[in-house]
Amino acid sequence: MKTVALGLSGGVDSAVSAYLLQQQGYRVTGVFMKNWTGTDKFPCSWERDREDAIKVAATLGIGFETWDFEKEYRQKVVEYFFSEYKKGRTPNPDVMCNREIKFGMFFNRAIKERYDFVATGHYARVEHKPVVKLLKGIDPAKDQSYFLSGLTTNKLEKIFFPIGEYKKSQIRKIANEIGLPNAKKPDSQGICFIGPVNIKEFLASRISFHKGNVVNSDGQVVGEHDGVEFYTIGQRHGLSIPSRLPYYVTNKNFKKNEVYVSLGDENEKLFSTETKTGPIVWVDGAKKEEFVGEAVIRYHHKPVNVKAKRLKKGLGYEVVFGQPQRAVTVGQAIVFYEGEELVGGGFISR
Repeated sequence: MKTVALGLSGGVDSAVSAYLLQQQGYRVTGVFMKNWTGTDKFPCSWERDREDAIKVAATLGIGFETWDFEKEYRQKVVEYFFSEYKKGRTPNPDVMCNREIKFGMFFNRAIKERYDFVATGHYARVEHKPVVKLLKGIDPAKDQSYFLSGLTTNKLEKIFFPIGEYKKSQIRKIANEIGLPNAKKPDSQGICFIGPVNIKEFLASRISFHKGNVVNSDGQVVGEHDGVEFYTIGQRHGLSIPSRLPYYVTNKNFKKNEVYVSLGDENEKLFSTETKTGPIVWVDGAKKEEFVGEAVIRYHHKPVNVKAKRLKKGLGYEVVFGQPQRAVTVGQAIVFYEGEELVGGGFISR
């Protein structure tokens, strides 16, 4: 019987994933990843989540283990989170968590311990035959393939996403029908490692406020900000602007400690016709000189036609959009698709 190490988070998605794998004849071990235990000011519900995972494992009659990755998590995800904001970029900790922890540390340990496969409760699909492909989940409202960019075929060959063929409503129904103890547990929200929290407050635990000017497109000072690190492109709220007019962040200047804004969420200064990326990880491992297809520049963003050409120096790409895109944000993931298939991804650099 083939064995599967399943990331069992305590949520309903991974719980039903375990059940579905059982039904397919696999011997499943649920693994709770202890990644983040919180701080005094920002507590974490990990103990409650672990208890929920234990109850699920007992209900299904599967093995259960806890693997501690907290040290690595703080280094590879939490430090990345703060470091990117300090550089004026807007990080994507969910993408980094998947790359470094779930399909880095967890995957590698599972294979080392001789599990045949690794699985998680992501809404995505892996097609193993005739060739390995990473596909969107069939539920467009829940598709999480965007967060999985960075995976390549050598890992995908040993990965299952059991719920990718289902809609969320179907997963809830299955959980109720088989009597899972967490069938009605709400979906987790917020930053991947800390849950629902005010991001500005969390950042302020490591980044000091340093007030500066908010400047409009005419060069006039219209308000005050707490530090350029706390703001991202396209943001409206969180700025001290006396006017009630709808100002949106369009750019930032670190040297001058200034945040630039323009009126209206459709202002031309919010839109870009092209961007540049850092290195792109292509699923098939190829070093593509060019790519023509679609791209997504943030989670649940509508795909846009693009042409990408590799830069002469490095592994980054110049990407030209088929139509101008709003709030293209440095630090966010850009993910490339051919229809339903995810073919590559990296991070926006300019």
